[in-house]
Amino acid sequence: MELRVTVFDDNNALRESLNYLISGTPGYTLAGAYPNCDHLITDLASAETDVVLMDIDMPGMNGIEATALIKSNFPDVNVLMLTSYDDTGKVFDAIQSGATGYLLKKTPPARILEAITEVYQGGAPMNANIARKVLDFFREKKNVTNNEYDLSAREKEVLSCLVKGDSYKMIADHCFISMGTVCTHITNIYKKLHVNSKSEAVAKAIREKLINNSK
Repeated sequence: MELRVTVFDDNNALRESLNYLISGTPGYTLAGAYPNCDHLITDLASAETDVVLMDIDMPGMNGIEATALIKSNFPDVNVLMLTSYDDTGKVFDAIQSGATGYLLKKTPPARILEAITEVYQGGAPMNANIARKVLDFFREKKNVTNNEYDLSAREKEVLSCLVKGDSYKMIADHCFISMGTVCTHITNIYKKLHVNSKSEAVAKAIREKLINNSK
């Protein structure tokens, strides 16, 4: 069986190098190579892809957004990030979007091929420094409580209502407080969570399980 690989990367030279690497190695077939994700769904629908090699920084849709789209439309396709970015934010954004591996572009060609096989077989290949970032993250989270942001009981109640999609008036009625007080609580919640909008607050509450009903 040959693994079918599709590449999304706007670097022409790298894309061509990956073409030669994949096409010239027994056990691998290049299903497609594209400079952007403008026609992602169509491209993958016709490619019968097993593994996608995905860059992050591309014109139009970036690789993290594309990964989320792939996993929602082609859940069996494995996405292996191949990028120049090694900052923690990009790593976790990619993982949360559905990527099952994360390699830097400086990775040796032989290791890239090994990683393609690993990710297809259920592994999660990463460069050593990327894996270290992941481990450090979970070590830090181990001792963190749900109230690390020092939210009061009332602020947690208001945040819970926001997650449920309640309007400010509904929150006021539910908590038996005025609309002005609701706004004050929400302003304080934004400050404590270090966010600037309702959507960011809700996303953070769900992602970090800050309230009981954020599943």
